Amino acid sequence: MIEIGKNITEYLRENFGEEYLNRFVEFYESEPRIHIRISPHTDNQKLFESLADYGIELKSAEGIPDAFEVIEGTNMVGKTIDYILGAYYIQSLSSMIPALVLNPGANHKTLDLCAAPGSKTTQLSELMENKGTLISNDISLDRLRVLMYNIDKMKVVNAGVLNKKGELLSAYFDEYFDRILIDAPCSALGIIQKKGEVSNWWNRNKVTGIAEIQYKLLVSGIRMLKVGGELVYSTCTLTLEENEFVLNKILEKYPVELIDIELPVKYREAFTEIKGLKLNPTISKAKRIVPWEANSEGFFVAKLIKTDKTDKRNADASRLKNDIKILTADSHDIKNYLLEVSDYYGIDKSVFDNYRYIQRSKDIYFVDGSWESIHTGLFNRIGSKFGAVDKNNKVQLHMLAAQILGKYTTKNRVELKNRTELENYFKGGTIKRTFDAKGQKIVFYQDKILGTAVASSEGLKSQFPRAFRTQEIVTP
Repeated sequence: MIEIGKNITEYLRENFGEEYLNRFVEFYESEPRIHIRISPHTDNQKLFESLADYGIELKSAEGIPDAFEVIEGTNMVGKTIDYILGAYYIQSLSSMIPALVLNPGANHKTLDLCAAPGSKTTQLSELMENKGTLISNDISLDRLRVLMYNIDKMKVVNAGVLNKKGELLSAYFDEYFDRILIDAPCSALGIIQKKGEVSNWWNRNKVTGIAEIQYKLLVSGIRMLKVGGELVYSTCTLTLEENEFVLNKILEKYPVELIDIELPVKYREAFTEIKGLKLNPTISKAKRIVPWEANSEGFFVAKLIKTDKTDKRNADASRLKNDIKILTADSHDIKNYLLEVSDYYGIDKSVFDNYRYIQRSKDIYFVDGSWESIHTGLFNRIGSKFGAVDKNNKVQLHMLAAQILGKYTTKNRVELKNRTELENYFKGGTIKRTFDAKGQKIVFYQDKILGTAVASSEGLKSQFPRAFRTQEIVTP
């Protein structure tokens, strides 16, 4: 274990006192509590039974729907079939709170400004019932890949993904969103229990620099928010500079007000006076989650409402890419592909009307039918993978589409017979069987939809994606 740096202990002692520091050290040295968030697509009872086969036992987290603490089998919770298929997401209890406080609906245009690795984006999608318009942005291209991986794994079909500087995004989306989440990059003192390397770089100068970025992100978010829209600002750190001080500066300059919030875990009100310096008294409506009091990670959560218009920052439209064409199910460019999939798998044609489609070269993506945005040419990806057009001009479904559409299929379904076949499938192997009808199949195991495979004279060749094979999967 990395020793807590002197910079951190001096800061905590100076600002919060010796007892607070002692409790922080105890928290750092204790074992983290593991929580999961169960997807609303999941049958809880079947999941509990499945996890019991791995020796995993769960306990409901009071006040947070679909949140459970793992009290037995923590070493197995990231290795189950259910985990790789998106039945649940491993996420700290405190981390679930910002999205719950924002609480967007399917009718809200929602932005997750600092979205990677995807825990909050996937939760926002669930709160929106996987419908409407969710836009997920992150500045890091490497982290964006992880974000898209988790979007696919959790079967999100209402998200468009951007790779932009959050501070500059308001030039394109002036007063556009109903709900915005800014879970800002921070100095991470609230999560140091699982990220001990923070001690290696943490210092006050770094904190000051991070706070400046947070302020710019918050300004950008306020400009992108409609009047009357709501924004949640959160961090996973404990410092004053990144939390109360940022809010105080914002309240002095921008037309927003803090909204009082209640949290489902133990919390403290944010500070309104620090070493004799009086801050805006409404900052008490923001909340501090202290790790050892909430039995989770440390967080800061504030909710704001926009009360008046902000100045507009115009983008140079000439530098935008051409907008991406988004098609309906009856569009000429996509209709025949969907009819072929409908006929091949016995899926009622009306199912495809729930989505819109994007074709980029040979790849087809699908997104909720009510998703919409301006400047679609900015996006790295809209929706999630539906399939790819093969050399015979036929659509081969992607795993995600198979998992979502599998319940509607009446033809070309294959059930794996045993654990050996299951393990072979997850490794991307070929299962030795004889098939009368060749071609792509949707693969099931017991009550789980795994993905796709191709039947040939050689047997059943798994199409389980390579990106998912890197995850260790244990079959009970």
